[in-house]
Amino acid sequence: MRTSVVIPTYNEAQNITELLKRLKRNLTDYEVIVVDDGSPDGTAELAKSLNGLYGKIKVINRGRRLGLASAVLQGVESAQGDVIVVMDADLQHPPEIVPKLVEEVEKGADIAIASRYVRGGGIQGWSVTRLIISKVATMLARFFVPQTRKVKDPLSGFFAARKSVFKMRIAPKGFKLLLELLRESKDVKVKEVPYVFCERKAGKSKLNLKEIANYLSLLFFG
Repeated sequence: MRTSVVIPTYNEAQNITELLKRLKRNLTDYEVIVVDDGSPDGTAELAKSLNGLYGKIKVINRGRRLGLASAVLQGVESAQGDVIVVMDADLQHPPEIVPKLVEEVEKGADIAIASRYVRGGGIQGWSVTRLIISKVATMLARFFVPQTRKVKDPLSGFFAARKSVFKMRIAPKGFKLLLELLRESKDVKVKEVPYVFCERKAGKSKLNLKEIANYLSLLFFG
């Protein structure tokens, strides 16, 4: 079963090489699709130069910032794999977890979520304030989106799914694509795989007030 790893990027030139190296160490029969929103630091150009050296790498340069969720969906459209893995390029999502996510889908799950909040999972380097914000956001998701109530980490940005899961009608808002997939999915089998969310080693977080506003809009207005 071929795997497509879709990675939305913006200014991740400091991280992309190590990410691709580690993916190659952990996967076979796969492709990587980097969807870049016009990074001024040369992320797209660097990723293109690594094609062949670290596996098959396809780069889609959208030229400007259009949003993480839409970047993922555009990557999925050009994916050849039966299993789609969605992850960030900042190394906070350890590539070593990817084979475990793919395995769960191959064993029958429709969506396999890399989870911080199941036994064996965790978070490194967050302040108490950020932990509280994350917990409150998760509680809001469970309250407003009943389909997430049995999922420990419905806001994870790191997951694998059958390509067919992405074929439902979704109007992407912000960066919580998994939440939108769970909201629109019916009778999907979900499996959670523990992982430890690591500290970013280089670059800057993309979370900002606009993304928080998009998240709240998704919850309240769908």
